Amino acid sequence: MAEIKKVGVVGGGLMGHGIAQVTATAGYDVVLREVDQSALDTCMGKINKQLARAVEKGKSSQEDADAILARLETTTEYTDLADCDLVIEAITESLPAKLEMWKEVDGIVKEDAYFATNTSSLAVIDQAAATARPERFLGLHYFNPAQVMKLVEVVRAVTTSDEAFEAGLRFARSQGKLAIPTKDKAGFIVNRLLVPYMLDAIRAYEEGVGSVSEIDDAMKAGAAHPMGPLTLADFVGLDTLGSICDVMFDEFRERRFAQPPTLRKMLAAGWYGRKSGLGFYDYSGDQPSPNPGVT
Repeated sequence: MAEIKKVGVVGGGLMGHGIAQVTATAGYDVVLREVDQSALDTCMGKINKQLARAVEKGKSSQEDADAILARLETTTEYTDLADCDLVIEAITESLPAKLEMWKEVDGIVKEDAYFATNTSSLAVIDQAAATARPERFLGLHYFNPAQVMKLVEVVRAVTTSDEAFEAGLRFARSQGKLAIPTKDKAGFIVNRLLVPYMLDAIRAYEEGVGSVSEIDDAMKAGAAHPMGPLTLADFVGLDTLGSICDVMFDEFRERRFAQPPTLRKMLAAGWYGRKSGLGFYDYSGDQPSPNPGVT
């Protein structure tokens, strides 16, 4: 079984920069690839800020932070991934974009390297089959923020070998994560259960069961959830939620996975939640407040 020492992370956005940080923190050498230097500067700025905050709070030493940064290499070239033992993709949740990326990477990275996708909903096999190494391809689904959330869903496609699957489990555990094995079914475990919950909350709002804040407050107080379902939808990103809906509805053809009208209208308006400043809540002030435009 190939030993994983050097890890490539493709995409440094919402998930990618966190995956790169936790991987370097676990002692691996990391090559973080982005499309241009501006994108790299942005994601490294986030990593630097998070490491500095940990030092400030006494959770880490400056020496540790410096060592983590020393293990992080940034690049805009796929060729710098050539000698990686594992490559994790964390680009936009678009199958055509992912397939195009793997087409480039597959011909560059050494043959015995493992490939993993961080997809939250797309079938792993669709990406694995587009490479020349489907038996060395698996899913490693991290949760946002990757630096904090303990779970990694380790997804086994029909082509994933025992060796690759075990390597994925060991890798996630070496990062201090709870590695849960799951099958290559739309939504895997968490989103299969969580997405219909958020969609039901939107439908409850549409049906007048409660206001946005009332629904959220009720679930926090009544079910001991750390955040309500509509706050959670904003946090996940309504665009991401919509994409997951489409994949799951296409797979199962059940109403509970379909986008409610309110979600479709919000996406058309460009309201994506926290990332855009407007979702079910307005994030422009000191504290989020219900978005009056949601009707």
